[in-house]
Amino acid sequence: MCHGEFKYCRIFIGLLSIKRRYIMTVTRSEYPESLETAVPTEETDRTIASDKVEGTSVYNAQDEKIGNIHNVMIDKYTGHVEYAVMSFGGFLGMGEHYHPLPWSVLRYDEKLGGYVVGISKDALRSGPSFSTTESPVFDRAYGAGIYGHYGVAVPW
Repeated sequence: MCHGEFKYCRIFIGLLSIKRRYIMTVTRSEYPESLETAVPTEETDRTIASDKVEGTSVYNAQDEKIGNIHNVMIDKYTGHVEYAVMSFGGFLGMGEHYHPLPWSVLRYDEKLGGYVVGISKDALRSGPSFSTTESPVFDRAYGAGIYGHYGVAVPW
């Protein structure tokens, strides 16, 4: 296995045996019990956990609350957020509609602690939406309609 200088071969074998001993002595208790304790799940300076985005308020350009982020739709292949589905209207969950918005139209405002969109309530009302009893197919054609309604270039 070792060729060349015998001294380097002994060092290499010594390192392997130390590594083996360390691996053999690591116990289950030294590993985190779950991912929640192993990786940051809240947010960093540039990223945020999806469950923290859900429920975040959405405001119009006049800082009036117009809805909340219901969920985000992520492209399974690229990992990019394609849409934020905003809950809009209704009272106590009745009459509520969901409006998918291109992620690029949302801007996070630290002062408000929420997202701001430069879209009027009328444009939202006339835009693509679905109710709690409907479930649209978020395919490319549906996505193109969403992006087209808000005048945003389709990212694919």
